[in-house]
Order: sequence, then C-alpha cells, then structure tokens
Amino acid sequence: MDRTLSKVGGKGLFVKELEVAMMEGKADLAVHSLKDVPMELPQGFELAAVLEREDPRDAFVSNDYATLAELPAGSVVGTSSLRRQALISARFPGLVIKPLRGNLDTRLGKLDRGDYAAIILAAAGLKRLGLAERIRGFIAPEESLPAPGQGAMAIEIPSIRADLRAVLAPLSHLPTAAAVTAERTVSRTFGGSCQIPLAAFATVEGDAMHLRAMVATPDGSRTAFAEVRGAVADAEQLGRDVSQLLQGQDAAAILQACQAAE
Repeated sequence: MDRTLSKVGGKGLFVKELEVAMMEGKADLAVHSLKDVPMELPQGFELAAVLEREDPRDAFVSNDYATLAELPAGSVVGTSSLRRQALISARFPGLVIKPLRGNLDTRLGKLDRGDYAAIILAAAGLKRLGLAERIRGFIAPEESLPAPGQGAMAIEIPSIRADLRAVLAPLSHLPTAAAVTAERTVSRTFGGSCQIPLAAFATVEGDAMHLRAMVATPDGSRTAFAEVRGAVADAEQLGRDVSQLLQGQDAAAILQACQAAE
C-alpha cells in the first residue's frame, strides 16, 4: 500500500496467485480483467475465452465537480494509472495528479474523506460492482484513450485442459477478441506494463477495425499517437502496423524517458 503497482510486480501481481492455484489443482480456471493480464502468459496456460466488452471508457468520479474541466487549478486528482496521469497532465497541466491505491471501496473512501477532488477509474469496474451511480461523467476515448484490454474479461485455463477449452469456447465474443488482440499486440511491441503510459483501443464495425494507440511520458509533455484501419481478420497485423507508426514518431525515445524516470 506504500508503493505504486509498477514497483511491486505490475499487472502480473493480480494473476500469478491464481495461476499457482490452477497448477496446484485448487482451481480449474481463472477469470481476469484482461487489462491486468500480462502480454505473455507463463508456459502451460492460455486464454480460453474473451467475453463481450463492457464500457471501455475511463470514468470521472467526484462529489463536487462534474468534469475535469471544472476542477480549479491545484485540485488533486487520483489515479493508479500512468496512462491516465499522462493524458490528464497533457490536457490540464494545472491539476495535481497523485497516486491512488487500494481496492475500489478504499479508493472511493479516500475521495469521500476529501483526500482528492476527483478520481479517475475504469467505468467497467464501477458498473460491474453496482457502483455506476458514483460516475459523474464518462471521459471519451478521444480525450482519454483506454488501456489495452480495458473493459474486457478473459478466462484463463491450463493448456492441458482441452475439456475446459471446449466448454468455454461459446463464451468468447469474437469482435472483442479481435479488438483486444490488436491492442495487446501494441502493448507487446512496447513491452507493455504498468511502468509505461501506453494506450491502445480498437473498435469493430462488421468486418472493419479502427485501432488507435498512444505512448507518452508520465508528465504528458511528449506524446506519440497513431491510428490505422483495416480488416478484423488482420487484427494482429494492424497492431504491428500502428506500433510501427508510433516508432516512426520517436516512441523509443519517449519510452527511454519513462525508464529514466523510474
């Protein structure tokens, strides 16, 4: 509770203990928020299904203000995400961004105590836990591009469990699976973790996909943005294409700056 997630194991921290339970036969499968699943699974595990995506947007939560734009200069905004920190800092340099830790109830409690003027959370988590009434507003992807996999859930199984693979296959939502494949390809290209302000968000309409992606420094002072369109069937290639466009905008230097700041 006294360190940022990126300093204590990153996204894999939420997943590893569940994989140990599966290895020991204490669990048959694990259900994850896909945003928390590392790009590379340990040997012997696989994602058997990606469920239909919930709302992928970031949510603005405050007891006193309706939008980020309403916050007076110097207001403290809480977030656990370097991506959100970078995007907010770029748009509203007068705001003070501070880390926000703990489970959802703990985070909301800190807001209610007055530790923050507002906090930014994933809309999907609030909705799934029956807390949608706490959302004062949704932040459009054009203003806060979601993280890879945000809003999607995935079911992980041991690779040897062909029986589970067959049972779970009908739960997979193909448009969501294609979208997150493209997004996670971007993240994999840049070594995606909690230490890198990286966003990737794909939308699917019929057989067509639109993929947008961004990398930035934590203070939002340097940003690279790119987008591509193509066929859903080419989801992984679209992820590689947008990554190449980002690299052409000096994304490597931005990421080096992120690593130097750790």
